[in-house]
Amino acid sequence: MRASKTPGSVTRDEAIAVFARDGCSEPRSWANGPGDRFGRHEHRRAKVLFCLEGSIVFHTDDGDVALEAGDRLDLPVATPHAATVGPSGCACVEAWGP
Repeated sequence: MRASKTPGSVTRDEAIAVFARDGCSEPRSWANGPGDRFGRHEHRRAKVLFCLEGSIVFHTDDGDVALEAGDRLDLPVATPHAATVGPSGCACVEAWGP
């Protein structure tokens, strides 16, 4: 299974409602500055993430997944990935998938 992007224009409140509807864990918010990087890693649980502001690119074995404000990313269990924050930074909210 590969990472998938759902383009959209979701607000924070809408993202929180989606997490609740889909049976995800309690959401966690975070933000990073322009050009910040996350090294390659993977998770033991599926992750659901919404980019709320700015942009971020997730680097996976299947290619890059670029997110802008409102977009959703679904990362299956054990998907190796890294990430690079866009030129204006980013703010995201994420939760562990059901």
